[in-house]
This record gives sequence, structure tokens and C-alpha cells, in this order.
Amino acid sequence: MSKGSDFGLLLVRVGVGAACVAHGAQKLFGSFGGYGIKGTGGWFESVGFVPGERNAIAAGLAEAGGGALLALGLASGPAGAAVAGNMVVASSTHTGFFNTGGGYELPATFGLVGAAVAAGGPGRYSLDALTGDALNKPWLRAVALVGAVASAAYLISERARVLAERGDDTAAEDTGDPHAEG
Repeated sequence: MSKGSDFGLLLVRVGVGAACVAHGAQKLFGSFGGYGIKGTGGWFESVGFVPGERNAIAAGLAEAGGGALLALGLASGPAGAAVAGNMVVASSTHTGFFNTGGGYELPATFGLVGAAVAAGGPGRYSLDALTGDALNKPWLRAVALVGAVASAAYLISERARVLAERGDDTAAEDTGDPHAEG
């Protein structure tokens, strides 16, 4: 890879990673106008992710922790997989494509970047490169991606089960925004 390509990958990693950290901080700490664990957990419960607070903590840690590691280029396979898996689950609460209509455009983009870095590596301007990929071995990237897909599938199926038990058929109208009127 050229130095220019590696620099471009650094910019993508830092930009998406920082945005994921901010999203996670909203869930975990109520930062940046977020609702913290309690508020986000309540919204998670309302859309079928039970128990809500546990799911808010897991999502917040995947976003904040995965995003920070993605930005640093450290443990990039697991970090990218955590972001990707979390964003697959987030996308499942949205309808349509465009974010302006409550669509999955933004989480899908974050998830794709996470998956790309998990699969392809962080580039030469990363802590993984400085440590000789000690935390980013090919087998670890593969295990992390398989684990993220399996976890996302489980969470989405559990949500569907909860909603079916409730007789809730409005889930398709959820915007993924805990502040939205419903």
C-alpha cells in the first residue's frame, strides 16, 4: 500500500472511530446530548432489546471502545468487528436507507468501515503496525468477524422474539433515535 493510501485509511479510521466514540459516550455517559445508560436503556427496552440497560452498556462499549481502538489502529480486527456488529444491530432498528427518513444510512456506513478495517487491516500509520500486529493477527480478525456476525444475528433474533411476544408490529417504524416521538 502506498503512503498516500495509508494516510487516507488513517483519516477514515480516525473520523469514523471518533464518531463512534461520541455515539458510545452518548449511551454510556449522557455526553453530547445523549441520555446515558438509563435513558438509552429505556429506549432499547421499548424497541425490543431486553434488558435495555444491559444492551445500552454493550452497545456503548462496542461503539466507544471499538471506535477508540479503530481510531488508534490498535487491535483493529476485533475493534472493527465490534463496530461492524454493533452497527448491523443498529441498522435493524431503522427503516429505509436515508438517515433523513429514519433510515440506516449512517450505521451502515460506520459498519462497513469497521468491517473493512477488520478484514483489511489498519495500514502502516497505526499502533498495530508499530507493535508488529501483536493484537491484529489474521486468525484474530477472522474470529472477531465471525463472532460479530453471530452476536448480531442473535441480538436481532432475540429482539424479533420479544416483539412477537408483545404483539408489537410497530418496530418497523422505529427510527433508532431514543428521542423520537413514536
